[in-house]
Amino acid sequence: MKITQVRTSLVAVPRSRAVADATATNMGTGGHCFVHVATDEGVEGLGMSTASRAVREVIEHDLKPLLVGADPLHIEGLWQAMFWQVRGFGRKGVAIQALSAVDIALWDLKAKYLGLPLFKLLGPCRESIPIYGSGGWTSFTQDELVEEQTGYVERGMRRVKMKVGMDFGSRTREDLSRLRAVREAVGDDVEIYIDANNGYTAKQAIGLAPRFQEYDVGWLEEPVMADDIDGLARVARAISIPVATGEHEYTKYGFKDLLVRGAADIAQPDVGRVGGITEWMKAAQLADAFNIPVASHGYQLVHLHLACATPNMLVVEVLGTVEEADRILYKEFPVPSGPDWAPDSDKLGLGLELDPATVERYGVG
Repeated sequence: MKITQVRTSLVAVPRSRAVADATATNMGTGGHCFVHVATDEGVEGLGMSTASRAVREVIEHDLKPLLVGADPLHIEGLWQAMFWQVRGFGRKGVAIQALSAVDIALWDLKAKYLGLPLFKLLGPCRESIPIYGSGGWTSFTQDELVEEQTGYVERGMRRVKMKVGMDFGSRTREDLSRLRAVREAVGDDVEIYIDANNGYTAKQAIGLAPRFQEYDVGWLEEPVMADDIDGLARVARAISIPVATGEHEYTKYGFKDLLVRGAADIAQPDVGRVGGITEWMKAAQLADAFNIPVASHGYQLVHLHLACATPNMLVVEVLGTVEEADRILYKEFPVPSGPDWAPDSDKLGLGLELDPATVERYGVG
């Protein structure tokens, strides 16, 4: 079997409303840069990463020439070829996101070729996984925040996540007030995670931790700038709330630094950034060697499969804005509800099929 074609579809889906977190404002679109890998045996794989023209350009101009004519089942070899192709300009960032999309497509293709759902190909250790409802944007009013978070609970989820660190950590009183409102609304039996999106300084996060702990917070995510590994380690050593981080790390090397330096109590690899499924599994296994649990970030329809094959998996994020886009992008998918979620055992690969009408309507030239 040989790869005969690699093409991309950049699809930017407008959100029903723009959202903001501690350090990013006016995030008004969702969607992905999709990559379609076709073969001479009629099997095609679908992969995805950030909806970026730059990601698409790397796939089209730097990665595609390596792929056409290659055996798509040689996933590790193709990963290595792509990584070294972008070595000089992209060991982190856009180029690795492009590689991630291709790698996801190759795994989807392999599972379809072998007649298996992806999680079965990976070798599952479970058939379902705990999930949490995620959003809690700083752009929400307090009433909107409570409505969203209780909405997840009404769907049967026993874990939720909200944002803190408003305006780069400058409105800590509001952070605490909003957290208190959510705790009062969801009750004591629901776990609450909080995400600062890089918004605090290390000393600020350490000082706030006892106040957060009053509301029985399950983890504090990205309390400081993702590249400030020393700051993350300072926070992790100083507070009793687990520190979760890793969504902005790339490849196993980034996770090695986090783990060796004691900067993460919970590792959060993102399959669309870390280097695809190949590298996500390595990062998760590396975390397991440090007895550190994994909690995925975004890309829930891919992570659902990976989670079932990851023994140290803690929980899968169900991000509301992503779920909103998924309903538009795909013809159908397993809808998350209840405390746990399972992939569809009757669908091959990822089990995802893009809606051509959506691609036509929201495709970016």
